[in-house]
Amino acid sequence: MRTLHHFSLQPQSRRIRIQLREKKLDAELVAEKPWERRDGLLRLNPAGETPVLAEEGGLIVAGCYAIGEYLEEAYAENPLLGADPAARAETRRLVAWFDDKFEREVTRNLLHEKLLRRLYGQGGPDSGAIRAGKANIKIHLDYISWLTERRNWLGGNSFSLADIAAAAQLSVIDYLGDVDWESHGDAKNWYARVKSRPSFRAILADTWPGTQPPPHYADLDF
Repeated sequence: MRTLHHFSLQPQSRRIRIQLREKKLDAELVAEKPWERRDGLLRLNPAGETPVLAEEGGLIVAGCYAIGEYLEEAYAENPLLGADPAARAETRRLVAWFDDKFEREVTRNLLHEKLLRRLYGQGGPDSGAIRAGKANIKIHLDYISWLTERRNWLGGNSFSLADIAAAAQLSVIDYLGDVDWESHGDAKNWYARVKSRPSFRAILADTWPGTQPPPHYADLDF
């Protein structure tokens, strides 16, 4: 059986878990703590990073981008990139937006400072970075609202990897209680639709020792 080595509060790992479920592909989940640099993980991916997908036949695919593209190419059913070149280009643009821009401007300033710095032994949080992350997320929520006013889903008419990438990032920030949903109603409505999908429910069950998400976090009715 294929296995996915993942870190439960990492957006990139969550993105692949959701994609696997949307494509109806089973995978055994192997929880990793990347900061421990476990020998078994290093043998699969010398970078020591998650996610890593190990196929039953022995193929190893490391990294969120590579795994995401591999799954779309290797398993044609339930496609998540789009029906034509223009749709696929737009989906990839938005995936890059959330994987790179949102990650850089929001997730690194909130998840990293509030949780990962401690786990990696890098000291206490930087309050300036946290303030920047909370300011930056408003811009991204406004953009999500703008997109959902014009489209059924972020990338167009169909649910796609764009929605998965955005929701994976937002889910970890929501776990920290740092998403002002009430000020961004359109983004809230879109996220409620995403987290109501069966593929998202296992994500909402994840917790981390010593932390507790807000009451609405796993509420499908928001």
